[in-house]
Amino acid sequence: MTINLIVIGKLKEDYLRSACAEYIKRLGRYCTFELHELDECRLSDNPSDKEIASALKKEAEQIKKYAKGMIIPMCIEGKQLSSIELSETISEAGVNGFSTVTFIIGSSFGIDSEIKSMGQLRLSMSKMTFPHQLARVMLLEQIYRAFQIAGGGKYHK
Repeated sequence: MTINLIVIGKLKEDYLRSACAEYIKRLGRYCTFELHELDECRLSDNPSDKEIASALKKEAEQIKKYAKGMIIPMCIEGKQLSSIELSETISEAGVNGFSTVTFIIGSSFGIDSEIKSMGQLRLSMSKMTFPHQLARVMLLEQIYRAFQIAGGGKYHK
C-alpha cells in the first residue's frame, strides 16, 4: 500500500517538521509513503472571494498532478471518523482495488470543489479549529495509528 500525502504549503516550525519526520519514519514499516508539498498561491492581505477562488483553482491544477488511487480530501464539511473507522477505511481501500490512498490538505482557504468532488471520502478531523500546519502532524499520527490498529499493534489503546 502507498500512502500519498498532498499538502499546500511548507512547514515552517522545526518542531512540526520533526514530528512529521518521526511519523513518516514509523510509517515506513507499513507502507510506501509519498509527500508532495505544493506552493500556496500568494493572496493579498484582504483577498476577495474571486481572488480566493482563483487561487484554489490554481492549487487544484497542481494537486491533480499527484492525486491517485483512493482520494481523501480533508475538509471541514467532511465526515468525521474514529481512529478504528479510519483504519478500516484504509484497509478496505486495498480490498477494493486501490493500491494508493491519497490524503489532501489544502491551504488555509480550503480545497477547490473540483478536488473535493474527485474524492471517494471527504474527511474532517474535528468540528474544532486547529492551526493549519498542525493538521499535517495530526493526520500522519492518525494514519500511523490506523496501521497499528490493522496490525494489532499496542500503540492504539
